[in-house]
Amino acid sequence: MSFPVITIDGPSGAGKGTLCLKLAQALNYRLLDSGALYRIVGLKAFEAGLLTDKELTATDEKNIADLTAQLDIQFIPRDSGEVDIVVDGTSVAGEIRNETVGGYASKVAALPKVRAALLALQKNMANEAGLIADGRDMGTVVFPDADAKVYLTASAEARADRRVAQLKQAGQSADYEAILNSIKQRDERDENRSVAPSKPAEDALVLDSSQLDADEVYVKIKKFCQTKGICFSE
Repeated sequence: MSFPVITIDGPSGAGKGTLCLKLAQALNYRLLDSGALYRIVGLKAFEAGLLTDKELTATDEKNIADLTAQLDIQFIPRDSGEVDIVVDGTSVAGEIRNETVGGYASKVAALPKVRAALLALQKNMANEAGLIADGRDMGTVVFPDADAKVYLTASAEARADRRVAQLKQAGQSADYEAILNSIKQRDERDENRSVAPSKPAEDALVLDSSQLDADEVYVKIKKFCQTKGICFSE
């Protein structure tokens, strides 16, 4: 049996997470946050002493890929409307969302063996139920035959503003310039890496969310998905 797949690609801070959660709730589909996968691997690799300031070697890459293959990762919706991320039985949702772990994620995402270790896991999730796949190469690499593909983007400045607001709401300090520079550097790495660079699929709807709120984005994407044969009960 083939289950529907909707891919939502684009840079961090464009609003993918909020959109994917709303779509999953409306359609009763499973969620896959591939960006979280790389953050999880980055965090676990760092904790295991496999990520340092030194340039990664082929041995480092193999060790991180081996670690990746052993992880038990689940995305669990909570009554609060948020998604908990449980790795080997322990929630890591609060640990993986900071800028430092984002840097770890970008490093491990550029490693072909790590990407290969995660590829089968991601594909298998689409064999169990309808799936909303959130990432940077979901529509180009992981699910090239997805039923509907979206590339959600926003300016670096808009994404930095959103990140600052998110941190302040959580009671944390936020340095706008540092966050903006980090976003630009990560974009540069993700868009120009040799393996699966971040870019829209040829048949994806490209939507700039810089001047749109979450509800406006959802309405536009819902209409697009409906044109692709995705049925909403609401």
